[in-house]
Amino acid sequence: MNKLLVLLLLAMGASHMLQAAEGKKVFETYCWGCHHQTAVAFGPPFTEIAAKRNADEIRGMITDPDSVSKVFGYKRNAMPPFKLTKEEMEAVTAYILSYKPENKEKK
Repeated sequence: MNKLLVLLLLAMGASHMLQAAEGKKVFETYCWGCHHQTAVAFGPPFTEIAAKRNADEIRGMITDPDSVSKVFGYKRNAMPPFKLTKEEMEAVTAYILSYKPENKEKK
């Protein structure tokens, strides 16, 4: 039973690593020209996006940035819409959210 649990955990870890690698690949293909992971470029860094947005908001901004920008109250938007596969969308969303700052408040 313990061996099965270990194998399951290893498989889940490998799956997460593959998704992270795919997310980085999508980032490098579509996002890198305007966004960087932790530094301000033309667009905000992933650390800022991940701190302020949830997965649905990120996916919305990727697929329909004009409409989502209006909902967020932005006066203008320079981001083009992207048509990604479901797998690419999930991977890049997870990659962006992997930059979410940890809550450093002590309780």
